[in-house]
Amino acid sequence: MTDETAVLSPSAVGPKRPTAEGGGRGRPGQVWRSRRYRWDLRFSPYAFVAPFFLFFAAFGLFPLLYTGWAALHQVELTDPDSMTWVGLKNFTRLWDDEFFWNALRNTFTIGLLSTVPQLAIALGLAHLLNYKLRGSAFFRVALLTPYATSVAAATLVFVLLFGRDYGMVNWVLSSVGFGAVDWQNGTFASQLAVSTIVIWRWTGYNALIYLAAMQAVPGELYESAALDGASRWQQFRHVTVPSLRPTIFFTCVVSTIGATQLFGEPLLFNGGGAATGGSDHQFQTLGLYLYEQGWVNLHLGRASAIAWAMFLILLLIAGVARLLRGRKDSR
Repeated sequence: MTDETAVLSPSAVGPKRPTAEGGGRGRPGQVWRSRRYRWDLRFSPYAFVAPFFLFFAAFGLFPLLYTGWAALHQVELTDPDSMTWVGLKNFTRLWDDEFFWNALRNTFTIGLLSTVPQLAIALGLAHLLNYKLRGSAFFRVALLTPYATSVAAATLVFVLLFGRDYGMVNWVLSSVGFGAVDWQNGTFASQLAVSTIVIWRWTGYNALIYLAAMQAVPGELYESAALDGASRWQQFRHVTVPSLRPTIFFTCVVSTIGATQLFGEPLLFNGGGAATGGSDHQFQTLGLYLYEQGWVNLHLGRASAIAWAMFLILLLIAGVARLLRGRKDSR
């Protein structure tokens, strides 16, 4: 072999470079996979949360904006496409509407009668379940049973219990020497009966919230209190309740918002199922008054104004709650 042949020989040149048909074939696929991986890291979180925002826009934001637009018009439910601009007339009309103020007053009274006992009982039940009891899992499930029960079924049962002539509640009252109470036609009696339904349905739910918060309290606090001679009641007052202040504040706000939107219980408690809240509107809430104006009287514009008034009341409650919370944190 000559020197020239040795120089031109492939073996002498060295290893052959990869060509498009050989080792370089995977490069475009690797680039695409790397690019897709970067897109996945960047856009996947938005894709996961997109369904929530889509449903919120369709069933939350759009109805809110449309209701605000309808509140500025005179529009009937029988012809929702025919709108007449009235500006703030529907809102100013509420200021002189005695039925609106009656519904607001009833909502406040029923909310107060239901929220305070409800949270107090829930706190006591949670404190009992926080100790090691036999069958604690059964009791926790039992607490959620009223919450899982249908509003219609629960209210109809309570209508029978609070019956004037054959109700069990009046039977118990008469057996201890009290007279029969007309629970549906009395003002305070009807509001107390509706509040009882709310208390029965939501006490267990709040009790489980309190129980979860109690189990997060460090056990060292109870051990230190026990070493100092504190009884169980003193431990509850000076250890449990201060540790649960954020949770108690949360349940107070949520229960107040729920009481403002109360609708099903007073609607079904009325014997005829009407939205008047009794013969004299004695337990008509804001939710019932909204329903009466929009779906009974067919005044969609007025109903929209009531809905926005309720929304503004909830914003006011949230603002006051946040202000109080900020003052407590600053102390």
